[in-house]
Amino acid sequence: MSLMTLPRKAPISTGLKQACILAAFSAAATVAAAQTAEVRPIRIGVLLVTEGPLASLGEDARRGMELALAEFEGKVAGRPVVVIREGTNATPDSALQKARKLVEQDRVDVLVGPLSGGEGLAIKAYAKTLPNRVFVNGTGAAQDTTLRDPAPNFFSFSTDGAQRVAGLGSYVYDTKGYRNVAVVAEDYAFPYAQVAGFVTEFCGRGGKIADRFWVPLGTKDYSTVIARIPASADAVFVVLGGADAVNFLSQYVQAGGKAPLIGGSITVDSAVLNSKGPFRKRMVGIPSASSSADEYDHPAWTKFVNAYRANDKHALPFPSSMAHGYYISMKATLLGLEAVQGRVEGDGMQSLGKALQSLVFETPTGLIRLDGNRQAVADILVTEVVQMPDGKLANKVVKVVPQVNATLNRPREAFIAQGPVSRNNPPCQP
Repeated sequence: MSLMTLPRKAPISTGLKQACILAAFSAAATVAAAQTAEVRPIRIGVLLVTEGPLASLGEDARRGMELALAEFEGKVAGRPVVVIREGTNATPDSALQKARKLVEQDRVDVLVGPLSGGEGLAIKAYAKTLPNRVFVNGTGAAQDTTLRDPAPNFFSFSTDGAQRVAGLGSYVYDTKGYRNVAVVAEDYAFPYAQVAGFVTEFCGRGGKIADRFWVPLGTKDYSTVIARIPASADAVFVVLGGADAVNFLSQYVQAGGKAPLIGGSITVDSAVLNSKGPFRKRMVGIPSASSSADEYDHPAWTKFVNAYRANDKHALPFPSSMAHGYYISMKATLLGLEAVQGRVEGDGMQSLGKALQSLVFETPTGLIRLDGNRQAVADILVTEVVQMPDGKLANKVVKVVPQVNATLNRPREAFIAQGPVSRNNPPCQP
């Protein structure tokens, strides 16, 4: 690129010459910057759980994320997309450390993740310190990631834990006839939300909670908890994921546990159903609910399942809720970037935030949009575990609860007034 030259018809002052030369350099720099912006890849950081009891869920989340990238052929508005992944162990500290690395060292333009509930709360707090950066939730499902004190630049196209069990409490009360249910759940934010959603609906129908047992993430011995489950319980609502779910289910069957089980969203996920163990014979008939399922008679879901299987020879028989969730989160990110023509420089982040806020699109399980707190409103699927002709286990949809919002479609003011979910909140009341 050549610099601008001045005509020699008249003498020009030294100051004016310098000003013109500076202007020429400025113009050249502007053009060069624009050209760089056109070819520089868009950098997307992704947080995935790679260690601990939820590692298998993180592996399937990766498959879902890669499916979304494949749909866009790795480009947005002509700009290549580069994904930089970091693994966590599902703890808030680990997620925050890896997020800082992606943002502050790798200089990613957008961060997608995390996977787990407690991680999500940590990333929301971090997002507040970087108002000009865009964060898109992975599948972190703690209720207060968005319900209370949300970050303006944190967008969740993934339903929270309470939303994901919408319809389950009424289903087990009305269809299964359960009236008194014990709870066994991991002691962190996501299970709190799952239990809260279940209790709100089940107890609202007249059901009772026999007891609530909270166990640390990564528990291996459940014998004490199993021995304390009240004999009066009609069923046990279990909110454990990955290896924790497999360990509990195996030990419950080995101990001769008689009460039927109700599954949390990740307790009977595809990753757990396809694990080997003595518990498999007790899984058929277990009701659950989530934002995805296995056996769902919907063309968009069938197409997604086929693409999932074709994209990875090591894929599970059906996409887990994490694969589905990360697929949606990455696709939303790419659709938002497409809407702003891939512009992430300058005020591009503000434009991207506005594009994400107004985004409405069809997913493999129905329409998704965001509420005023940038939280997903989506269809929820109530399921039961069935045995397929090939012997594999799968979740079959028995009921669809349309467009569930963050307050479970209840009046917002009253719902918020219940206070943050915790081990004992909300209480079981009609």
